[in-house]
Amino acid sequence: RSWRSAARFGRKFVDAEDEESCFNPTEVKMSQIVMPCHCNHRQELSVGQLLKWMDSTACLSAERHAGSLCVTASMDDIHFEHTISVGQVVNIRAKVNRAFNTSMEVGIHVSCEDLFSDRHWRVCHSYATFVTQRTNTGQKVTLRPVVPQSQQEHVEYSVAAERRRVRMLHSDIIKELLSSGSVEQADSSAMCSGMAAEKTRVESVELVLPPHANHQVNTFGGQIMAWMVNVATIAASRLCQAHPTLRTIDMFTFRGPSQVGDRLLLRAIVNNAFKNSLEVGVRAEAYQEEGPNRHINSAFMIFEVLDDGGKPSPLPRIRPEPVEGERRCQEAIARKKIRLDRKYIVSRKQSEVPLSVPWEPRNQVYLSYNNVSALKMLAAKKNWRLSTEKDKVRLYTLEQKSMLSFRVEAEVDVPAHRAFCLLAELSNRTSWDTHYKKCELIHRVDDDDFIYRVVTPSVHQGAVGSPTSSSQGDRILQDFILLASKRKPCGQGDPYVIALRSVSLSTHPHFEGYNRGEVLCAGFTILETNNNMSLVRQLVNLFPFESFLDII
Repeated sequence: RSWRSAARFGRKFVDAEDEESCFNPTEVKMSQIVMPCHCNHRQELSVGQLLKWMDSTACLSAERHAGSLCVTASMDDIHFEHTISVGQVVNIRAKVNRAFNTSMEVGIHVSCEDLFSDRHWRVCHSYATFVTQRTNTGQKVTLRPVVPQSQQEHVEYSVAAERRRVRMLHSDIIKELLSSGSVEQADSSAMCSGMAAEKTRVESVELVLPPHANHQVNTFGGQIMAWMVNVATIAASRLCQAHPTLRTIDMFTFRGPSQVGDRLLLRAIVNNAFKNSLEVGVRAEAYQEEGPNRHINSAFMIFEVLDDGGKPSPLPRIRPEPVEGERRCQEAIARKKIRLDRKYIVSRKQSEVPLSVPWEPRNQVYLSYNNVSALKMLAAKKNWRLSTEKDKVRLYTLEQKSMLSFRVEAEVDVPAHRAFCLLAELSNRTSWDTHYKKCELIHRVDDDDFIYRVVTPSVHQGAVGSPTSSSQGDRILQDFILLASKRKPCGQGDPYVIALRSVSLSTHPHFEGYNRGEVLCAGFTILETNNNMSLVRQLVNLFPFESFLDII
């Protein structure tokens, strides 16, 4: 055990050196000391100012890679873990994770530094999407690929394609959730006694001046976000009659540009108030002296009111106006459910996610994301150790904290797309895999995600990997409820992916006579090589390593 601990420390040290030694030409760092002019009344850095710094740092990174002008297209969810006080230093680091055709994903890390105690802590982390501007002749700027260097960059590069897929589906998730009737109705009796939502409505007009513009003479995206935070904070304060703390900003998209001379009309209203948090919806429109208003951006911001101990305080209820207010109220409930699902499934570490997460329509996109990203991250790990090789089939093992993983790989004389079609169709696997006794398609989620019930031979009680096996041994079969997520390459050099993980369905509880098995992370990656051949890798993340030690 002491040898193993030393080996783990050595690997961590080598990985840290590897991260430091890898030079990323797109990385941009910004450090700002927080001055009183950057702060609110509590002498804490205003979120609006922080968003300005984040946006400008990310834009510089995007333009460094593109070699041309770029604009902010969208920003993923931002969860602010800590506040920042006067005199502390904000460190922002941004780098391009992956470039697509004319857009790219930029990862943004924000940390805080106390100069007097030498403490450092994370404040937030987000992903922004930037798009290139057309040239003076109207031609599109096609981005060159990003070449990841370190292990972490390989992981971010691989998972960026899956995050892009989630962004494209984001606007449809709430619509499907509301149309399916999965959102519980608001408590009308409690709302009747609440404050009228109209009392929280805020409207403000800002004139865009040259200091508010970026180097492209468009209104700076960070400035628009700062103005939106301002009106949202006022709306939240009117409900709670206190000074709220902005905790989360949902994913938002810039719908169009704004220029110097525009008037920006900003509207905010509390959509719904929950036990310890409230949601404010903000809408930004631009207009000139003549002409219609142009919708620039919309965002949803989550506020809390903290007590003296830093804990969220109970909040008063809100009474929405008929029709439109009730619609916003229901959508706020749907967004809260999605945020909780996203936090439960996506934001947690892979080792903290339960083996079988309940599958529901509202969390299907995030379960699929977790399924594919977990397999891609496992495949991108370094320190795989070759255990054995026979007939050009190689078996690797990876010890990672309390988890033990296996990787089996071989180069086969089959084109990658044919190997993908064969392995992706689990229903046909019983014809060539003796370990699959039965495979039943339970539900076709969409073109890329399917749920199967797979029956396999059970292993003897006490055998490796079967802590739930029955004492009856081989007479009892084992079944799995698996989510299969299938992805074709997003770009050149990407593999085909078939990701598998256990889910639970209320319609398929444990069957009598079967031993229910569970899989945290498994699947295949298939990479096209030379001469119509393909490199097939099967990966399995098995069980807690300490349990394995006890068994052997």
